[in-house]
Amino acid sequence: MTRIGLIVIYLDSSVAIAELLAEDRRPPEGLWDDDLISSRLLEYEVWVRLHARGLGEINAEPARQLLRRVSLLELSPVVLVRALEPFPRSLRTLDALHIASMAHLRDNGERVALASYDRRMTTVGETMGFPLYDLGN
Repeated sequence: MTRIGLIVIYLDSSVAIAELLAEDRRPPEGLWDDDLISSRLLEYEVWVRLHARGLGEINAEPARQLLRRVSLLELSPVVLVRALEPFPRSLRTLDALHIASMAHLRDNGERVALASYDRRMTTVGETMGFPLYDLGN
């Protein structure tokens, strides 16, 4: 996917984990050259998943490098309040916080595309008018 204007790519943890663990589906290399942003939740999700699989120590430096590539958005009161509101479809709690973060960015004039392998997130994101980053899988 080529960048359109000044669009930022909202990185979901499913993509970060796929990259770190060299899963069968991995994002295209070009993704890492784009402007990436995510909620601070990304940092916690990455570390919790790596530790849960016993891979935190061996993947510590690659995880730090990946996270340095991403601008992390704090969970502000505005984002937290938006996450309490209804969404077009059912979401898990952390996914609702991610989508609320994207909505906050858009409300502040950012053009945001979603990079995710999570079907629920992509469905809700598209329903809310967010373009999807083409992960090629």
